Amino acid sequence: MTLAVRVIPCLDVDAGRVVKGINFKELRDAGDPVELAATYDKEGADELTFLDISASHEGRATTLEIVTRTAEQVFIPLTVGGGIRSVEDVDRMLRAGADKIAVNTAAIDRPELIAEIADRFGNQVLVLSVDARRAEGTSSGFEVTTHGGRESAGRPGPRGDWRPLDAIEWAATAAELGAGEILLNAMDADGTEDGFDIDLIKAVRSEVTVPVIASGGAGRAEHFPPAVEAGADAVLAATIFHFGKVRVGEVKQALAGAGAPVR
Repeated sequence: MTLAVRVIPCLDVDAGRVVKGINFKELRDAGDPVELAATYDKEGADELTFLDISASHEGRATTLEIVTRTAEQVFIPLTVGGGIRSVEDVDRMLRAGADKIAVNTAAIDRPELIAEIADRFGNQVLVLSVDARRAEGTSSGFEVTTHGGRESAGRPGPRGDWRPLDAIEWAATAAELGAGEILLNAMDADGTEDGFDIDLIKAVRSEVTVPVIASGGAGRAEHFPPAVEAGADAVLAATIFHFGKVRVGEVKQALAGAGAPVR
């Protein structure tokens, strides 16, 4: 039986408000996260993703409170990310009402965190968020970034030369360590509304067997089917949903029209 393609609105939360910009710059207010979550639940979203983009101590406290309030009102799975650095952080978010946890920078700094979380809570709880951009010096042509795509996640080599972290190799490594899903963020496309990075999706799909969530670049309903054809198991968007340019139902109609199974 073929699993339905999931449509996932993403809420980038900063100081308790949903914000959105282009390539994580020029952020503008997009609304109250709990209100938006309730709206997407009614519109038929399959899941929701919360990303605390400030990831400060205060930001995590705010996110806990938002997750608790949202979980009381909606009945679709919630994935929460931002500032997750330990199994204790994961435990707190799950107790607040999250169903899955997304990790990014902390896993890059300490890859064994992936196995620690998967061993304690199960790999179905763990989503690895990969912020990838095109770059020279990698075998795949894509590197991992941090800080909203502004900094390379690479490290100096033994001779002081810079060695980027290959995004495709990192996704494969994380899946082997226990990541249950890959949230693949195309940083070059983020907020541009020019379409998903199909080459990036295909590259990751060829190396991992776990579900891949395509993110970054959606601008119209017709942008979503090509991402699924390239190998995405789920599609995620923010800007077009928050500002009413495209509705969740329109995305599902476009996917169904292209032959993809939807709920």
